[in-house]
Amino acid sequence: MTMTPADILASAHKVLDIESKALKDLSDSLDESFVDAVDVLFNTKGRVIVTGMGKSGHVGRKIAASLASLGTTAYFVHPGEASHGDLGMIEPEDVVLALSNSGEAPELGDLIAFCHRFGNKLIGMVGRRDSTLARQSNVVLCLPPLEEACPFGLAPTTSTTLMLALGDALAVALLEKHEFSKEQYKIRHPGGKLGKLMLTVRDLMHSGDEMPLVPPDMKMSEALIVMSEKSLGCVGIVDSLGTLVGIFTDGDLRRSMSPDLLEKEIRQVMTYNPKTIAPEVSAAEALRQMNTTGKGITSLFAVDENHKPLGIIHVHDCLRAGVA
Repeated sequence: MTMTPADILASAHKVLDIESKALKDLSDSLDESFVDAVDVLFNTKGRVIVTGMGKSGHVGRKIAASLASLGTTAYFVHPGEASHGDLGMIEPEDVVLALSNSGEAPELGDLIAFCHRFGNKLIGMVGRRDSTLARQSNVVLCLPPLEEACPFGLAPTTSTTLMLALGDALAVALLEKHEFSKEQYKIRHPGGKLGKLMLTVRDLMHSGDEMPLVPPDMKMSEALIVMSEKSLGCVGIVDSLGTLVGIFTDGDLRRSMSPDLLEKEIRQVMTYNPKTIAPEVSAAEALRQMNTTGKGITSLFAVDENHKPLGIIHVHDCLRAGVA
């Protein structure tokens, strides 16, 4: 039978309705076992070893990756390979998180026996509380009764969705229990779009001697030399207390051209009360501010609470770092 577009959409809606209902049932079913699992994972002096066979294994790899990226050291060990030497990857203080909807995957047998022999805590994520894995686990995370979304009721669909969601819940709960910071998250995500979004002005700004700073009474002939040497298209003007009181840019130079310009002091032509930014602000926000002022701003000084310059960020710094 040829499926019409309406049939295709109906099929998709049915899958999503089944799985969304199951997710609500999972949320409602959470109890002290989840708290116990988080406590075991949080208190381990070793690592979290995630394992599973087939589709559960694929989900397990993602859970291990999520745990690791959010502050909990985790690795995936394939149960089949574990029986042929990879059990040696498991240290005495590691916790094992084993996934199996049936709880009867034979490949898990050697790994379960290993945990009992060497005292490793075992957390079982299962679909049946009366299964072998559940009976052998120190903590059981049991999925609620569910309907697989495939028309035969056989292919792992709803069950793997729930395991994935439960893994995310564990990872986020551990993140919060560890008080894992945004800065720590950034260290683990230096590449890709996430890493770029996490960059701050402090990460990219020029500081110390790289900042083009001059006093208000400096002659323009000298100030222009500083501006040229620093190659940031501007100079900041600071008073005797080190407070930023003005800025002079390439644009100001074009607007101030006159026969006696070089003899003037920079205070006579500078722009007072320049726009600034805090060093903790994201580089993406700094770029947005430079692009939306309507005044062609290409640099922003980063200042402290006393308006003393700590650094300067240029639009090219953002673009080179991939912030856009």
